[in-house]
Amino acid sequence: MRLVVIAVGRLKQGPERDLAERYRERFDDLGRKLGFRGLEIREIPESRARDALARMAEEAAAISALVPEKSTLITLDEHGQSMDSTGFARTLGRLRDQSVANTIFVIGGADGLSPDLRRREALTVAFGAATWPHQMVRVMLLEQLYRAATILAGHPYHRA
Repeated sequence: MRLVVIAVGRLKQGPERDLAERYRERFDDLGRKLGFRGLEIREIPESRARDALARMAEEAAAISALVPEKSTLITLDEHGQSMDSTGFARTLGRLRDQSVANTIFVIGGADGLSPDLRRREALTVAFGAATWPHQMVRVMLLEQLYRAATILAGHPYHRA
């Protein structure tokens, strides 16, 4: 299963980008041994449209263009389902075991995700009820993906 993170907005050079890249590399090293075909990050620019609905529609079109057919779409939103790391790992393992070709994680822009895109999602995940900057969400998602791989591998990184 190939994993892709599609994020609205770009991470500039700095500690967030370095940390995100560190977790992506750690996942790749371990994930290949677990049947994952890599972890790709795709950034799309934030829309410059005047109103929120137009921005969400433009961003949804750009996101949709990057989602291959036969993909499972998981969005991140503060109103989504909260799950612990073990549950997240089980979900990822189940998708892998069901031979899902692509699992796509979507981090929306400041206005959120369009209703059209939301209708395609299989799951919405929350990292708590707080609103987080997309840079932090990306780092937290990549860390959780790495943690999930360590749980699936029986590695001692996760000590719950």
